[in-house]
Amino acid sequence: MLQIQSFIFSPIQENTYILYNEFKECIIIDPGCYFDAEKETLKNFITENDLTPRMLLNTHCHLDHVFGNKFVAEAYGLTLQLHQKEIKVLSFASTSGLMYNMPFDNYAGAFIELKQGDTISLGKDILEILETPGHSPGSICFYCAKQHFVIGGDVLFQRSIGRTDLPGGDYQTLITSIRNKLFTLPDDTTVYNGHGDKTAIGEEKRHNPFLQ
Repeated sequence: MLQIQSFIFSPIQENTYILYNEFKECIIIDPGCYFDAEKETLKNFITENDLTPRMLLNTHCHLDHVFGNKFVAEAYGLTLQLHQKEIKVLSFASTSGLMYNMPFDNYAGAFIELKQGDTISLGKDILEILETPGHSPGSICFYCAKQHFVIGGDVLFQRSIGRTDLPGGDYQTLITSIRNKLFTLPDDTTVYNGHGDKTAIGEEKRHNPFLQ
């Protein structure tokens, strides 16, 4: 069974997630740790809980979700896993960092590409890949059917949706992704998103003003 630990990192207040199991293995998703102290916070949690990182995943590659990619990859010998369409987005992340006066060293290693229908296994637990473009061209979500949760990145928020005014974003594509990929999940599915508080699929079906 997967446990979920979240951290709020960087001035952009991004949610970073560590998923870990009873075998002390873990997955790191969207490491947004920007400052050295934040990197230490992430590392200390892993060390104090005697965890072994097995995978580094990105839901998408806007700069606030990738600040810590290089740090995590080098610290634990991991290869970044992401959707193929996000490789180009990642390549612009450092330039975006300069625009926001937040320079950082970008990940420059190899990639493992993920797509709709792929699964990721950590011990006995499985995450399904859902392609959910719109906020970013290759946005993906990680769905755990067994435990009824989804790590959703910046696709769906509590009473809101991801912005679509960044390069590669498209409002109608995002709405379609939410309706066809997320709103088909059980209503009690918890959504762990990229910013703000978690929510649930049923709650957003009923109350999200963008999807009524």
